Amino acid sequence: MNQSVPQPTPAAEYHDVDPAGFAEIVARGVPAVLRGAAADWPLVAQARRSPAALVDYLIGFDSGALATTVVAPPAAEGRLVYEEGRKALNHRHSPEKLPNVLKGLLRQIDAPEPIAISLQGLSARDQFPGLEAENGTVLVPAGTPPRLWIGNKVTVSPHFDAAENLAFVVAGRRRFTLFPPDQVANLYPGPFDLTPAGVPIAMPAHDAPDLARVPRFAEALAAAFVADLAPGDAVYVPYLWWHGVQSLDRFNMLVNYWWYSDPVAAEHPNGAVLRAAFELFRVMPDAHRRAWKPLFDFWVFGSEGDPMAHLPPDLRTAEPALDAEKIARFRDAVNALLK
Repeated sequence: MNQSVPQPTPAAEYHDVDPAGFAEIVARGVPAVLRGAAADWPLVAQARRSPAALVDYLIGFDSGALATTVVAPPAAEGRLVYEEGRKALNHRHSPEKLPNVLKGLLRQIDAPEPIAISLQGLSARDQFPGLEAENGTVLVPAGTPPRLWIGNKVTVSPHFDAAENLAFVVAGRRRFTLFPPDQVANLYPGPFDLTPAGVPIAMPAHDAPDLARVPRFAEALAAAFVADLAPGDAVYVPYLWWHGVQSLDRFNMLVNYWWYSDPVAAEHPNGAVLRAAFELFRVMPDAHRRAWKPLFDFWVFGSEGDPMAHLPPDLRTAEPALDAEKIARFRDAVNALLK
């Protein structure tokens, strides 16, 4: 990387973290590396033997369900982004039989110009029943479902999740570059209506940005953290932190856990609400948008503290009774509005 490009700060590292220690890490709200957190997993042991041994172990748990597979041509060089100069993705999604994809990944290891292949967010419980019982963690809330990410040398652009995230590397090396939420303007985010990851991504190549084209990205990198992970290591990604992920070897696997602090976030309406607000307010005159800002600051973001502190308890807005069905209806209504 060009030496003029700012280097992110290495994330703090911890060893032998127990649940109480991890709770303290989460409370700090800053990325952290947990060295060796999954060192005793059978998955990691199989990966250390060979990629083929790991594939055989995984196929032993396969439920037979089709797995959505992301594929990009060799010309993409593993970057799952947009086509140059076009509002079109440079990769495609297709449902495939899991053993075929895994064996295809093995064949690509020695290919001179490999096809980029990525299995993203597979449900361990649906795709690999029984795997979780042999490979688990006590660090996340009980019942948190694991998801699997398997592929070759691919790069995922910085994006955010409306959840806490703990990700364990099983095979290959991975590099996470993590940006705090307040860097959004410096990340040059892409469009809402066509995304590789369900939310807008940072458009610059975070590992090799052209700062002549995206000068503010230098500020984002200066505020960022980096986590270099080997098999058995884990990284904590705080709520809403942008993170770009580079899989550095020809065969890689990661297991992650997302969890939430409230039932609304658990149903993922946050991204839809953000997009709805963007779409609805951007058509207003500038003066109207500026007039709305103090209202949101006051009620939504608590710029003056509790917005109902001046009211006696019996006059305050009641807490909403938001159950899963109501949240789902709300999310569907927002999505329908944006179609």
